[in-house]
Amino acid sequence: IVYFAFDKSNVQSEYTDLLSAHADYLVKNPSVKVVIEGHTDERGTPEYNIALGERRAKAVESYLHNLGVQDSQTSTVSYGEEKPMVNGSNERAYAKNRRAVLVY
Repeated sequence: IVYFAFDKSNVQSEYTDLLSAHADYLVKNPSVKVVIEGHTDERGTPEYNIALGERRAKAVESYLHNLGVQDSQTSTVSYGEEKPMVNGSNERAYAKNRRAVLVY
């Protein structure tokens, strides 16, 4: 899981090792595919959050492609605020819900 700052879609440097490990696995296993799910917290309109979730998923996808993962191995989907990891209207819950999840 890659977490994001409020209203941001850039991959932070703390996720370099995690995403490098995913990329290494995918490069060594070209038949394996991964779906990258983009999620947001509940703040903002549903339409805005779908777009933000998409930007987050695409940022992770782009990061993996830059490490040699084939385009055909990845796809993205945005759930916006529809699938929270943690229920609640506080910063702790918001922080856990601003994420991209790699699903094999």
